[in-house]
Amino acid sequence: MIRTLLRAPAGAAEVVADVLRLLGVVSIVVAGVGWGPLSAVSFASAVVVMLVPRLLGLRPSFDIAFGAVILASTWSSVLGVYLTTRWWDLPMHFFTNGLCAALLYIALVRLGVVADAATLPRPTLSAAVVTTALGLSLGALWEFFEWFGHTFIDGEIYVGYVDSLGDLLWGGLGSLLAGCSMRFLTGRSRTPTDRLSSPSLG
Repeated sequence: MIRTLLRAPAGAAEVVADVLRLLGVVSIVVAGVGWGPLSAVSFASAVVVMLVPRLLGLRPSFDIAFGAVILASTWSSVLGVYLTTRWWDLPMHFFTNGLCAALLYIALVRLGVVADAATLPRPTLSAAVVTTALGLSLGALWEFFEWFGHTFIDGEIYVGYVDSLGDLLWGGLGSLLAGCSMRFLTGRSRTPTDRLSSPSLG
């Protein structure tokens, strides 16, 4: 996996994904200078998470979507968009929670922690069930994090019963969609050597 992380990008799509990670690194500095150290820490965490699709060698399209959503979600938090545009929170939970759940599922499969749904009698249903469960668990953990941040770090972080239920619902729906799409999402990024040895995969 380390070799996959450190290799040069193969193709324009992987370059785009790496550019998004570079924008994340630049955002650490910009957010730190403009909005303070807490914002810089948020982007540093985001950049670490954005490395995982490359580490796992996932499809560049997934890598790009994941990176773009993570950056959009983090900047929305730093700029206070969630406070000024309340509905924006819901699509962000849908996409962020869904893609994070898919990424966690793939990582757990690669680590041998959970069974690969492709080896089970009903692969699509199995992947959907496990990914949705992971997504709801991640959503619950995020709500705990928001409560902790509101209580001990920044009282401006918005929390509330209705808000939490909405976040969990939309995050769960995003995770369900990701689970149903797992056959596509679990594809690996191929190096030039892979492409030469497997021309039929185009």
